[in-house]
Amino acid sequence: MTDTTPPPLGREEFSQVVRLTPLVSIDLVVRDAARRLLLGLRENRPARGFWFVPGGRIAKNERLEAAFRRISRMELGRELSPDRARLLGVFEHLYDDNFAGAPGYGTHYIVLAYLVDDHGDFDLPLDQHSRYEWMSEDDVLHRPDVHPYVRAYCGR
Repeated sequence: MTDTTPPPLGREEFSQVVRLTPLVSIDLVVRDAARRLLLGLRENRPARGFWFVPGGRIAKNERLEAAFRRISRMELGRELSPDRARLLGVFEHLYDDNFAGAPGYGTHYIVLAYLVDDHGDFDLPLDQHSRYEWMSEDDVLHRPDVHPYVRAYCGR
């Protein structure tokens, strides 16, 4: 099968997309044997400065399985199979902010959240998140520095 994923958009093109349309993404809710969730401290907008689960946008013409594999490889440093994950649901994330910090528009995500019960070795990148922690669901639910959207993934 050939790769039909288009090249990344330039900053101005992507700004137009974010301003005018929702983005579709995958969140990876990784849980270890102690039922703790893997969270990273966000470096990028939106949600900068909050703990959040790894994830990423689905590209146009990218099949869900390919997106899941690519996002897990990029966000966790190890490619995971969607066969080892369970869809938690479809979520809507609305932010007043956008990736560029530009005034006048926010970001709208439609999120496919997948639970991944895996505590294997990950090679976690430090470009989107400055550090990572395994947090109990109680911490996720009560810490003010955990983004509220992550709380919806608890108890599922």
